Amino acid sequence: MERVSNYLVIGSGIAGLSFALRAAKTGTVTVITKKEAAESSTNYAQGGIATVWSGEDTFESHIEDTHRAGAGLCHPDVVDLVVRDAPARIKELIAWGVRFTRRSGMREYDLGREGGHSRRRIFHAKDLTGREVERALLEQARRNPRIKLHENHAAINLITRQRLEGFDPHGTDEALGAYVLDQETGRIHTCIADATILATGGVGKVYLYTSNPDIATGDGIAMAYRAGATIANMEFVQFHPTCLYHPHAKSFLISEAVRGEGAVLLNRAGKRFMQGVHPMAELAPRDIVARAIDSELKRTGEDCVYLDITRKGASFIRERFPNIHETCLSFGIDMTKEAIPVVPAAHYLCGGVRTDLDGETDIRRLFAVGECACTGLHGANRLASNSLLEALVYSARAVRRTNELYIGKPRPRLRVPKWEPGKAQESDEAVVVSHNWDEIRRMMWNYVGIVRSNKRLSRALDRIELLKREISEYYWNFKVTGDLLELRNICTVAELIVRCAMQRKESRGLHTTIDYPYLDDEHGRKDTLIRRERF
Repeated sequence: MERVSNYLVIGSGIAGLSFALRAAKTGTVTVITKKEAAESSTNYAQGGIATVWSGEDTFESHIEDTHRAGAGLCHPDVVDLVVRDAPARIKELIAWGVRFTRRSGMREYDLGREGGHSRRRIFHAKDLTGREVERALLEQARRNPRIKLHENHAAINLITRQRLEGFDPHGTDEALGAYVLDQETGRIHTCIADATILATGGVGKVYLYTSNPDIATGDGIAMAYRAGATIANMEFVQFHPTCLYHPHAKSFLISEAVRGEGAVLLNRAGKRFMQGVHPMAELAPRDIVARAIDSELKRTGEDCVYLDITRKGASFIRERFPNIHETCLSFGIDMTKEAIPVVPAAHYLCGGVRTDLDGETDIRRLFAVGECACTGLHGANRLASNSLLEALVYSARAVRRTNELYIGKPRPRLRVPKWEPGKAQESDEAVVVSHNWDEIRRMMWNYVGIVRSNKRLSRALDRIELLKREISEYYWNFKVTGDLLELRNICTVAELIVRCAMQRKESRGLHTTIDYPYLDDEHGRKDTLIRRERF
């Protein structure tokens, strides 16, 4: 079945939904999401959204903090436009119904502070900011007759002009839409649009331990790479320093805001260890804190460290962090009386599909917004709470760009063929999918984690090449399923992370290697780029 709309949005987090709400003013929007619409990384974001709001803060301060965290790789023009556009985007969220936390008994907003920030500038909804944002945007989207939201629909591949007409090395490729699997019926739809927007989130499930939801399998990045788009800076995977360490907890995140409110990190002996690592101690950028914890664990042989905020008092903790407090209690940990056991976990990707200042990739009509995009804002390490902000700013810019160039403009009509399954059969070896999935995640954790080496990267790449062949054979022999698509995508993303890491011959930001422990400003201050030749 062919579905035609002005916009095809793949993903239903803050990037996809904020784009859809704006785009619906000028055209029809099809939003597809592979699980329930609320199941997105946005929904799990605890911290908040950074913006200059207080009279005690300045754009220059936020810009400086972003560059400092980004370790010399942030694009200055991008940082400037995102930071200066932030207040307008916050006002837009408030107009859409997002209820940010206000100071007790006052109309002023309660601005938080997180690692790497020199001022209090974090808008939050207690410690459930992402859930509140997702709630408000979904309510708006469901009420809008121009937005059609399709849950349990997984994108398979992008459809591009050159895929249909044949590769032209001198031609400009453009996106026409995507093939999409309805996971409830098994039918595959051909979705055609004037503009296609990737808002598929991150890649956390490539790693064994992650704070990300199960949907974070790098689908948009993998599809864009297969279509021939340029991918950038995949080596910069941010490991959140503090995820709950408990045998029955599924990588529950302990927000950076806890440290922002005064929590300290302790080893098993009850001693702080961040004071001698960085002048900002526990409020140092995430890459520094994560490496310090990793080093402490290797030094002591312990399984975790501890995050202690008990000195703030029980009433403050319960009021400021109700969700974290209740979740810890469910695992027998009372954070008002005892320190929380924590470990680092894969959290955020600073690389992705390379875009211009309006979110467009080097394939015309194909845009990437949110975590799947590499805009140049984050550089080698994302400053806390800049991610939701980036998604908002770039989704707004992408809408303006599509309206200017593509919506309502005539374009040649191409006959797009229906999906052809060939001789694919129903799978009788689903264990292959689960086994390969587990192997990739363990391999990435052990070989391509917080600290890397040439030998580990080489071993990882050798194994990925073998797995790619096995997965490709399985993909072509059997009918596609959601699990198979995700496996195919995490294998592609794992390869991209490794290949980008092998290009960077230095340690910068989130990429640390024992073979190049120094910062190489002469050769290293550039993005790592990787591109598959279009076919």
